[in-house]
Amino acid sequence: MLGSITWLGESGRNARWWVTVAWFGVGAVGAGSLVGWLMGWLGATLSGAAGPREAAGALALLAVAGIAADLRLGGLRLPTVRRQVDDRWLNRYRGWVYGVGFGFQLGLGVVTVVTTSAVYLAFAAAVLSGSPAAGAMIGAVFGAVRWLSVLPGGRVRRSADLARMDGHLRRWEPAGRRVTLGGQIAAAVLLVMVVVA
Repeated sequence: MLGSITWLGESGRNARWWVTVAWFGVGAVGAGSLVGWLMGWLGATLSGAAGPREAAGALALLAVAGIAADLRLGGLRLPTVRRQVDDRWLNRYRGWVYGVGFGFQLGLGVVTVVTTSAVYLAFAAAVLSGSPAAGAMIGAVFGAVRWLSVLPGGRVRRSADLARMDGHLRRWEPAGRRVTLGGQIAAAVLLVMVVVA
């Protein structure tokens, strides 16, 4: 999908890249906010006796379990679906339609392939916040991060640029995984410190 929503691809489909990307953002942030709000509402409904320390402890445990799954320790694997967004939409619909549709699916987090447990951790944080408003904010940030993934496509003006972008993404993928894993480890450590303090 990153190679599909580019300036070059959009101009070839008589669409404006910035319009498609703006609608992608509306879909991603909107879906993330919606799921986050629902998770926060669920947390508020279920959180009878859980206080901030208990929530931090639960989130720390989930972060550690997610790290183990990301590293595939003991044969653990992330639960996921084997589905991507439908690229046939690119030739069927207007840019704003597939922009908002693709963004919405990625903002939901779990209806396409999940490559990191950070996706599940974000929505677990929304549940454990125990607040629909806080959950919506967590979901909105999640959706905004998903939105950022299409921004490099604005620099693709020729087919050579697309090949260059693809090469950069492939080279940076291992570093991206390490940064995500490092962020999860840091979050787990901070959460444990909150529990212990």
